[in-house]
Amino acid sequence: MHTPTFGSELLRRSIAGTDPSTSPVTHMSVIGSRAATFADWPEWVPADLVAAFGADGIDKPWVHQVTTAEHAFQGKHVALCTGTASGKSLAYQLPIVTTLLKDPNATALYLSPTKALGADQIRSVTSLLSAAGDSRRGAAAGVRRQFTHLQPCAYDGDTDVELRQWARAHSRWIFTNPDMLHIGILSGHARWRHFFRHLRYIVVDEAHHYRGVFGSHTALVLRRLLRIARSAGGDPVVIATSATMAGPAEALTRLIGEPAAAVTEDASPRGERTVALWEPDFLPAVTGENGAPIRRSAGSESARLLADFVVEGARTLCFQRSRRGVELTARQARHLLAQTAPELVDRVAAYRAGYLADDRRRLERAISDGELVGVATTNALELGVDISGLDAVIVGGYPGTVASFWQQAGRAGRQRTSGDSLVVLVARDDPLDTYLVHHPDALLGRPVEATVTDPANPYILKPHLLCAAAELPLREEEITAWDATDAVAELTAEGKLKRRKAGWYLAAGIEPHADIDIRGGIGGQVLIVDTTTSQLLGTVDSGRAMLTVHPGALHIHQGESFVVDELDLDDGLALAHPEEPDWTTSARELTDISITNVVDRRDCGDLAVSLVEVDVTHQVVGYLRTLLSGEVLDAVELDMPAQTLSTRAVMYTLTPESLEDAGVTIGDFPGALHAAEHAAIGLLPLVASCDRWDIGGLSTNQHPDTGLPTVFVYDGYMGGAGFADRGFATFDTWIAATRDAVASCRCESGCPSCVQSPKCGNGNDPLDKDGAIKVLTLLCRRYSKDD
Repeated sequence: MHTPTFGSELLRRSIAGTDPSTSPVTHMSVIGSRAATFADWPEWVPADLVAAFGADGIDKPWVHQVTTAEHAFQGKHVALCTGTASGKSLAYQLPIVTTLLKDPNATALYLSPTKALGADQIRSVTSLLSAAGDSRRGAAAGVRRQFTHLQPCAYDGDTDVELRQWARAHSRWIFTNPDMLHIGILSGHARWRHFFRHLRYIVVDEAHHYRGVFGSHTALVLRRLLRIARSAGGDPVVIATSATMAGPAEALTRLIGEPAAAVTEDASPRGERTVALWEPDFLPAVTGENGAPIRRSAGSESARLLADFVVEGARTLCFQRSRRGVELTARQARHLLAQTAPELVDRVAAYRAGYLADDRRRLERAISDGELVGVATTNALELGVDISGLDAVIVGGYPGTVASFWQQAGRAGRQRTSGDSLVVLVARDDPLDTYLVHHPDALLGRPVEATVTDPANPYILKPHLLCAAAELPLREEEITAWDATDAVAELTAEGKLKRRKAGWYLAAGIEPHADIDIRGGIGGQVLIVDTTTSQLLGTVDSGRAMLTVHPGALHIHQGESFVVDELDLDDGLALAHPEEPDWTTSARELTDISITNVVDRRDCGDLAVSLVEVDVTHQVVGYLRTLLSGEVLDAVELDMPAQTLSTRAVMYTLTPESLEDAGVTIGDFPGALHAAEHAAIGLLPLVASCDRWDIGGLSTNQHPDTGLPTVFVYDGYMGGAGFADRGFATFDTWIAATRDAVASCRCESGCPSCVQSPKCGNGNDPLDKDGAIKVLTLLCRRYSKDD
């Protein structure tokens, strides 16, 4: 094995022998190192706790840790936003453990978006308490028991019934997630009354994950939690943490509905980091839909880089967006190593959700110990597992947000105080990826996105109001604070809420908690079942079932592939059988939109840009089967019922005359607008923290509600998720980036990197790339916020 190399040298070796004129590296920059800034331990921290941290190698805390701990200890809600490996756990452990030791009745609640992160934090706290207890060996046994009887305990879907009962009765520090808090704790809060009466702290870890629909649900769960705790006599302080969150104080305030402070100055050390952007070249003699050229896949390029880095001795994580992608990348990297360095084959592995807990722990130990040199992973290792000493990170496709990119990038050089590390973003065949690798400032020079949440969305708010009323009567001041006056009036008129002297109560016979899916939609669920074993593979929201588990759809569960045979929406069942095909599927649907309300509008001469409420009627009409190379195998027709979605959209209209003046003839209107719509959908995640699968679109050369050439981009969630609102607010930035992405793509007439969409209901026909550039250029010229 070669001596490990890092940064630019490691990158140079990976492209050795490549023609400089065709180098896949489109940009490289270096982020400098940083020295640490220390602070004294707060006077209120017990000496034995200080000794416990010392036993773990922490002699003095960093400034941001102490500042955050002081805010929380003084009773202020606080959001800590500093880089990965900046010791955010210590910042909340200080006030929580101190308080639990000083007050024998005090309790704390920890929330994380993943079970893996919660499990990692329990291990950290348990180790700390054990060290603190050891420091008391010379003291009275009763004092030692203070440390060992704080009883941190997981309470999630994997916790068995007996342990849940024990946790309710004895644990003073519960580790859970928003899903279990909603369905398993708040719904039965009377059994937790003692815990809530003494609840002093709530930790919201990795708070940047709470965005979109999930964030809106979580915001209402947290507000319900606070009202229940206060009704029981508690008054908890909320501590939020994140490595990548814009406006952390404002973001926490949006989540809990109360003022919060922020700590953002990172005082931890950091080694030098090299960041490279990598664009795979087009594949020769391989074409996709309608003969479009396609690039080498991000997975294949990532596998080659992973193998190269392993040969160089660089400990590397390679992030992929899907479980299947992870398995394929690890398999291909091992295959490459078998040809060049067979002794290293067993030092590369895959890691993802779906593995048994024992297997995950074994892999985590192998990564930390250096037994594994290269690991392909989903975002399961983006956060949660404390892995130190990694030398390189490969990001196989832009992960959807700047925040997630820096989370993944931050795994490289973790806990290194000197030396170099390397991060490589490998672009997928996608408009946003194409744009970013050619406009590095849009990724590396841009702050992380503000989290988009809308807890006032009536389709999200109303079910939570029913839950809140089931838990405690709703009071007038709460309804006002939650901006829920209209929603409560509607629920009362529907007979679901009853007003009495003490407030609004839930009507008899309604059990609302089970009707809410915290992670996604609202309403019924479709069960996905393996017909050969009757095993439940998972669930999908009924509103998305026809797109994702239609007959013939490929469904992946824990790394295994299944093909759906039948979808029964009446019974809520999707029946599937195991199969390992060499193709993937993508649904195609027809869409019709009617405008129900204009929320806001901006007129710019012959261009009008509007934020509108719409009814979107869509019908799945078929699906494509695509080989793993990207080549389209065939198109299969389906006959599925139509569905209607009430949501929000950003819409723009242009006059036919302005389009013709821009060089787009009437006959080219459909292709030009269609291509511009596809590209805009692909680039909306640049300004809104969403995925392109969270949004949809429609273009037409004459819409019946406007009488003009019109393009819509809409949220794919009932009532909207805030994405269209962000598109309207940042229309100029969004459209300028879309134009640049299409114009900079090296294909001749359109490809998946610019104007083709993997979910187009019309089979990406017609599409006019040149016309789209003209339309987008016209939009940029016409739109001005100063007009």
